[in-house]
Amino acid sequence: MSPRFSALNGRIDGQGAGTIVLSHGFGTDQTAWAPIRDWLAPRFRVVSFDLAGCGAGGAEAYDPRRHDSLYGFADDLIEILDELGIEDCIYIGHSVSGMIGAAAAAVRPEPFRQLVMIGASPRYLNDGDYQGGFDQQDLDGLHAGMAANFQAWGAGFAPAVVGVPDRAAVDEFCRTLFLMRPDVALSISRTIFQSDMREVASRLESPTLLLQTRQDLAVPMAVAQWLQRHIDGAELAVVEAEGHLPHMTAPAAVIDILAARLAVLPG
Repeated sequence: MSPRFSALNGRIDGQGAGTIVLSHGFGTDQTAWAPIRDWLAPRFRVVSFDLAGCGAGGAEAYDPRRHDSLYGFADDLIEILDELGIEDCIYIGHSVSGMIGAAAAAVRPEPFRQLVMIGASPRYLNDGDYQGGFDQQDLDGLHAGMAANFQAWGAGFAPAVVGVPDRAAVDEFCRTLFLMRPDVALSISRTIFQSDMREVASRLESPTLLLQTRQDLAVPMAVAQWLQRHIDGAELAVVEAEGHLPHMTAPAAVIDILAARLAVLPG
């Protein structure tokens, strides 16, 4: 097992010939993929890992300098692909990992047969005609709450981001969120919410599939539509569900889309 992959709690399973690489969003870890992993495993070799700062022991893998932008997380992804010798894969990234994958693919398009982005956003801040969903005062308030009392903030944030009355999903999100060291969580959240990855979208060459729920507190539909317009050839598939974590709360709807639209699906 490669050093970076091991440091990020890397896991490989599955029985297929083609490779799927899974990368989770903020507040979760790779266990968030469990509801769709059982469907993927008989069809693909499935590779997953925890983003630096997330999962068990995540703070040890987090480097404040390397990970002060999403490009540092993209470097982690490229390093994992190189260390595992992955030259051809379908990459599925949720939330921030959508743009982490985009940043990696913009630099190294060859390994990415297809990018699948679930609830991805290139910029969360509103900017003129671009409506990312948040004003700076919204983000300042969010981060002030995190800094003041991480546990209390998380207890309110979890049901809002899950977005549907799914107690099991809220509990699971809280479990993985609170695995994060509070100072690291705050730093990563600031990096994510203050990022602007719009320039990356126009440079993508890999076929891209966007999955977006009809109602998402973190990512408005307008953002997914912006990505569709600015990523050459991108396809937008609307998940018939609500909330920011459809792979956890509506896995059957996500699987239906993947079954119909993945670039390579073994027979």
